[in-house]
Amino acid sequence: MKRYSPRIAASAACAAAALALTGCGGGGSASGGASGLDIATLTAAQSLDPADAIGSALPFFQAAYDTLIKRDPDGSYKPMLATQWSYDKDRTHLSLTLHSGVKFSDGTAFDGEAVKANLEHFKNGGGGGAKYVKSIKDVKVVDPTHVVLELSQPDPGLEFYLSDAAGLMASPAKLKDGSLKTTPVGTGPYVLDKGKTAVGTKYVFDRKKDYWGDKAKFDTLTISVFDNETALVNGLKTGQIDSAVLQDANQQAAIASDGNLKKTPFTFDVQSLLLFDRGGARTPALGKVKVRQAINYALDRRTMLDKIRQGRGEITDQVFGPETKAYDKTLDAYYSHDPAKARQLLAQAGYSGGFTLKLPRVPSMGDALVSSIQTDLGAVGIKVTWDQLDAAGAVQKVYRDRAYSAMVMNNGQSSIDWVTDQDLVTPGAFNMFGTTDPTVTRLLAQVQAGDANQAATASRELNRHLVEEAWFAPFYRLQYLLVSSKDVKAVTQSGMAVPSIYDYTPAGS
Repeated sequence: MKRYSPRIAASAACAAAALALTGCGGGGSASGGASGLDIATLTAAQSLDPADAIGSALPFFQAAYDTLIKRDPDGSYKPMLATQWSYDKDRTHLSLTLHSGVKFSDGTAFDGEAVKANLEHFKNGGGGGAKYVKSIKDVKVVDPTHVVLELSQPDPGLEFYLSDAAGLMASPAKLKDGSLKTTPVGTGPYVLDKGKTAVGTKYVFDRKKDYWGDKAKFDTLTISVFDNETALVNGLKTGQIDSAVLQDANQQAAIASDGNLKKTPFTFDVQSLLLFDRGGARTPALGKVKVRQAINYALDRRTMLDKIRQGRGEITDQVFGPETKAYDKTLDAYYSHDPAKARQLLAQAGYSGGFTLKLPRVPSMGDALVSSIQTDLGAVGIKVTWDQLDAAGAVQKVYRDRAYSAMVMNNGQSSIDWVTDQDLVTPGAFNMFGTTDPTVTRLLAQVQAGDANQAATASRELNRHLVEEAWFAPFYRLQYLLVSSKDVKAVTQSGMAVPSIYDYTPAGS
């Protein structure tokens, strides 16, 4: 199943671009060791302006732009454009010390004013990630190498965001003229070769000779955009591309026996039926906790995983990932498959005759998944009807019109509790009806402002509360497969569905 990134969908339609294998250009395996790296993706960059950076498109931006903070594959933070950073006692002021002598590729100096301009551009640019820096009230420039981020309230996810899209730094001279959408100007290790780039299908970057940091490992970086994994697998097998992440279970199986390719399984996304309408505004039944619990008991997750994913994944009933403080292994199996229990709960909630649940169907949803959900819920009296939408239509109807009470989605399981809270629990794109309750409000405040021990305890309590109240109906964590040629070493990246560009090195280096 093609990845339908909810973070991208929240701001813009994910337009897929077709790419023929002929003319792709070889990477390490085709053109010799460290001379070139060609990675492939199903996620197109809608723009190369950092304000639009989000989700699995981040490698496009990492090539040309550095972030304030770097995130290593294990999730730990390291200096990048910021050499050091620290919070004050109340965690409402984050002070950063910046590298001196760094210049953007247009010759503009990187300094405190550039940081201020970029953070304001990201916050006000209208991109899907803008909400992640809403806590930044002001950016005080102390001097060219020191800035202080003044926060309206503590933000436990801010370091993560500054190592992600919000931390990307572009030339302040280009922030307002719109040129960054097609011509990135950053301090990063590569510069875009516009002559070899076909926007929407193939992006070619040349190593920057005077890069201020560690020299890029490859002379050229090519990111090729595919619209299906069959062509992507063919490219891997023939050596026309060096690395890609496979999401479709059938394609993972098709490449499993190829001894010329290195394969690393990992989990990141959780696939769920996200229940938006917990207040019953559009579908009154969903306002009843017993109805939401009934949905969870009705789902045959084991059969879904085995039949749809060939067992490639991990059943779960929680949206928090294994790297978080909130994660509780016992909650992975909180809801058994129990249709009788589901029918009993529906009757207790006043829906013994069932009800109708209308769901949107986007192109990425396969027939097997649609049929499984419809069959499982139908067996307990919940009639599922589907509205067929294209990607652009889904953005309008789901997020702007709020036309549906629930939707099947893949959501990344961050290693940072507060990132998941911001994505799924606080009001926003995936809590579009603004659901809360006194327990959620109390625990979110403790996660946000408490010390490390208090925050961890509150996160675990919040997770259990959300599962018991059936805020969500997760199916399983999807197992993906990072595939690379023998000439390239690729490492999975905490907090992302794809590796960062820094996670690729020539084999043996």
